[in-house]
Amino acid sequence: MSESATAAAPPARIPHWIDGSPSAPEGSRLGPVYDPALGVRTASVVLAGAGDVERAVAAAARAFPAWSALSMARRQAILFRFRELLNARKDELAEVVTAQHGKVLSDALGEISRGQEVLEFALGFPEILKGAFSRNVSSGVDVHSFREPLGVTAIVSPFNFPAMVPMWFFPVALAAGNTVVLKPSEKDPSAALWLATLLAEAGLPDGVFNVVQGDKEAVDALLEHPGVASVSFVGSTPIAASLYERAARAGKRVQALGGAKNHMLVLPDADLDLVADAAVNAGFGSAGERCMAVSVVVAVEPGADALVEAITARMAKLRTGDGRRGCDMGPLVTREHRDKVASYIDLAQRDGASVVVDGRSVEPDGAPEGFWLGPTLIDRVPVTSKVYTEEIFGPVLSIVRVGSYEDGVALINSGAFGNGTAVFTNDGGAARRFQSEVQAGMVGVNVPIPVPVAYHSFGGWKASAFGDTKAYGTQGFHFFTREKAVTTRWLDPSHGGIDLGFPRSE
Repeated sequence: MSESATAAAPPARIPHWIDGSPSAPEGSRLGPVYDPALGVRTASVVLAGAGDVERAVAAAARAFPAWSALSMARRQAILFRFRELLNARKDELAEVVTAQHGKVLSDALGEISRGQEVLEFALGFPEILKGAFSRNVSSGVDVHSFREPLGVTAIVSPFNFPAMVPMWFFPVALAAGNTVVLKPSEKDPSAALWLATLLAEAGLPDGVFNVVQGDKEAVDALLEHPGVASVSFVGSTPIAASLYERAARAGKRVQALGGAKNHMLVLPDADLDLVADAAVNAGFGSAGERCMAVSVVVAVEPGADALVEAITARMAKLRTGDGRRGCDMGPLVTREHRDKVASYIDLAQRDGASVVVDGRSVEPDGAPEGFWLGPTLIDRVPVTSKVYTEEIFGPVLSIVRVGSYEDGVALINSGAFGNGTAVFTNDGGAARRFQSEVQAGMVGVNVPIPVPVAYHSFGGWKASAFGDTKAYGTQGFHFFTREKAVTTRWLDPSHGGIDLGFPRSE
């Protein structure tokens, strides 16, 4: 798009959502929003300042007393209505995601479905939030416990899953009685607004769910705001670590999920076709822009040559292009990110690795200006290379060869990250041993992307997660609530008068 065309037709402005309706910003800062498959700017997103964050938190704080006091039945009914609306209109949301992120429509629908799983799990919250009761713990004394919501909860979500990641958190937070301020990525901000509009249509009261568009300035304001009780974050490890430290120091409850370098250990007895299919699906789905993508295949010799050949053959059949054209893989989210990912291919060559398939030469089914990088396969990657040690977050799959199962596990465990990992084998004993020995929070056996279903919890180990509580599942409800225990005694006429002795269990 030419400068004159841009000047003649200014891109639409994507606003905040505060207190039940779209809200213009207090300031004038704007950020660009692109269609990655076309390579053109399609909109501008307003970038919040401290005043915008203050308005959103204030709206959430005003809404909290009534929302938290609303009966479980009425909260459940509103969330169920939201589920029904989302199920009927998820194709619409998928188009919004594809237009700003670039992933193919099938990937966009897939992320919405995984978000729906968490929503459907959260609908069972009355059972999960049931308290405990102990009768007559001492003579005439009973104890019961229950969980209460925290208050205003903040969610900071990344660009790679603009629908799914917010839905890892806000259905659980809302079900538990909290109010929400969501800060989506400024790269693809419209999905958050779409969800806010649908929640309002489902009957969610004003102020219960708010969206603040923005960048680091908005995040900083949320971290510093005394009215925010908790922060949920997904993003890179450096930012996750910094956010965790700052928010915890401010007295907030924090769950901060960081980066990853996920390995797939392939033993010589594994089914070659299954492994090759899994490596391609897990390495290049969503253009590799996902924290659970497999970025390293650890091949135990012998058999690596045959595996590389099988993966290469499958990669040749992939069609890279506009996600609205039925392609297998779309573009990367921005030109800058595409260039950064592509730079690792040069680095691999300088470090002595073998570039088997170079995605820089891809011929996309899409506009030439799109942010294209095709699937890339790099063999014999040195473990000292940044191609191996750093999270690339793109369609670059590395092959590292090792001599034994023990070498493979030692290599995986020596890394800084511990998000997800998988082993491919037909040996049940080896698989069982791997589950115990590998140091990662999520493990797959012949499953390349072991993302837990919604009634289990999501989260990694080591530098992949900060905080004690994982996302969604039972741990998610524990994060968004705090327990209160009540000890009760009702006196009868025979209570016996004053007793200054130490309380006894009798």
